[in-house]
Amino acid sequence: MREYLLTLCITAAVTYLLTGPVRKFAIVAGAMPEIRARDVHREPTPRLGGIAMFFGLCAGLLVADHLTNLSQVFETSNEPRALLSGAALIWLIGVLDDKFEIDALIKLGGQMIAAGVMVVQGLTILWLPIPGVGSVALSQGQGTLLTVALVVITINAVNFVDGLDGLAAGMVCIAAAAFFLYAYRIWYSYGVEAAAPATLFSAILMGMCLGFLPHNMHPARIFMGDSGSMLIGLVLAAGAISVTGQVDPDALNLYVGSEKEAVHQTVPVYIPLLLPLTIIAVPAADLILAIVRRTWRGQSPFAADRGHLHHRLLEIGHSHSRAVLIMYFWSALIAFGALAYSVNSASMWIVLGVVFLSAIGLLLLLLPRFTPRAPRWMERFVPPRYRRRVSVSALSPEASTPASAAVAPGVSGVAGVSGVNGATAIGPRSRLADRRKAGTR
Repeated sequence: MREYLLTLCITAAVTYLLTGPVRKFAIVAGAMPEIRARDVHREPTPRLGGIAMFFGLCAGLLVADHLTNLSQVFETSNEPRALLSGAALIWLIGVLDDKFEIDALIKLGGQMIAAGVMVVQGLTILWLPIPGVGSVALSQGQGTLLTVALVVITINAVNFVDGLDGLAAGMVCIAAAAFFLYAYRIWYSYGVEAAAPATLFSAILMGMCLGFLPHNMHPARIFMGDSGSMLIGLVLAAGAISVTGQVDPDALNLYVGSEKEAVHQTVPVYIPLLLPLTIIAVPAADLILAIVRRTWRGQSPFAADRGHLHHRLLEIGHSHSRAVLIMYFWSALIAFGALAYSVNSASMWIVLGVVFLSAIGLLLLLLPRFTPRAPRWMERFVPPRYRRRVSVSALSPEASTPASAAVAPGVSGVAGVSGVNGATAIGPRSRLADRRKAGTR
C-alpha cells in the first residue's frame, strides 16, 4: 500500500506543479477558444490541461517501475506499456483538438486506433465472467471488438460530462478510488497477481485527477480540454479491461469455494461492461441521453448542446458548486455502493443504506424548489436567497409612490426608475428633470 500511495502522491505533485506552466503555455499558444453558447463560464479560459496530466501519468509509471514490489508489474505484464502507448496517441489527438478543433469523426477514429494499439500489445478482454455460467472465453475478434467498444464508450462518457469546473476530474477520481479498492482487494486478499496492473492504473489515475483539481475548481483557471478528458477516460477504461478481461474467475475458486461464487465476486467489474460502466454510471447515462436527444432532433450525436445533466441542474436553480457536488454524490453512491455489494452481497443493510442515501440525493436534487425562508430576525445573518422578498405595499408611502408621479413629463419612466425587491427609486435623470422644472417656474 505504501508504494501505491507514493506513486499516487508523485503523480499528483507532478501534475499540480506542471499545470501552472502549462496554463501560461496555453495562453501563449492561443488555446483559449471564444465562449460558446453551451458554455457556462463567462471569460475565455485556457485549455490544454491534459498536457500536465499526461506527464503526471508518465511520472507515475516511471516511479512505479523503480519500486521494489510494483516493478514486478512491468516484468510480468506488458499492460503498462500498452497503456502508455494508447495514452500517448489519444493525448496527442486531444492536444490537436484543443488547439485546432478537429472534426468529431477524426477524433472517433483516433480513439479506435488508440484502443487497437492497446489490444495489439496485450491489453484486451480474454473472457467474461457470467453469473451462473462461469467464465466464457472470447475469440480474438470478439475480444478486440468488445475492448475497442468499451474504450470508446468510456472516453466519450467522460468527455461529455466535462462541462463544469472540476466535474470530470472529480467524478473520475471517485470512480478510480472505488476501482482501486476493488482491484487491491482481489490482488492482496485473493493473491491474484493479474489484478496488479489495474490497481496501479487506478492509483495513478487518482493522482492525475487530484493534482489537476486545485487548478480546475470553480472558478477554473484552466480546463483539461479533450487532451485531458479523453486521457483519463482511456486510463479508466484500461483498468476495467485489465481486471475484467485478465483475471480468471477460476483463480478465485480456492478462496470463495466455487466458480459460481467466484463469478459473483466479480459483479462490480463485469457489470461495467454491460452498462457499460457502473463506476461511471452517471457520465454513461449522460452519454446515452445525449445521443438519444440529438438523434431525436435530427442532429449529429456529436453535436454540442446544453442538455447535459449538469446543465439541467443549473437550469432548475442549483449554483455551479452545488451542481458539481450533487454529481459527485451520485457518482460516489453508485461506485461505492457496487463496491460494498461485492464485499458482502448478503447484507440487507447495504441495500437499505443505498436506498436511504438515494432519498437524500433526491432531496438535494429538488432543493431549489423547496428553498427555505429564514425568519425576519435572522435575515441579516443568512445569504440573500434565503430572505423574504419585501412587497411594495409593505414599504413606506414615499417608496411606494408610483414611478410616473416622480418622473417629470417628457422623461422616460424606465430610465428614471430602478426596482429593488419590488421597491422603486428615483434615478439621476428624474432628479435632473425636477430641477429643470423648478427652474422654469
